[in-house]
Amino acid sequence: MREKVENALKKIRPALQADGGDIELISVSEDGVVNVRLQGACHGCPMAQITLQRGVKKNLMQMIPEVSDVVAV
Repeated sequence: MREKVENALKKIRPALQADGGDIELISVSEDGVVNVRLQGACHGCPMAQITLQRGVKKNLMQMIPEVSDVVAV
C-alpha cells in the first residue's frame, strides 16, 4: 500500500509545490493511516490543516479506498 500512496502523492505534490510547499510520506499503517510531513511553505502555514484535510486526505481517500486517515506528524 505504501507504493500506492507514494504514487498518489506524486499527483498531489505539484499543487503543493506551486505554492512553495511539499509533502513527505513518513509511514502507512496496516489499518490505513497515512502519516505525512508538510514541508516548505506548507510547514507552519495557518492553512496547512485545511490543505491536509480538504486537499491531501480527500484526494488520497478517493484514489486509495484503503486509506482511513491522513495525519500530519
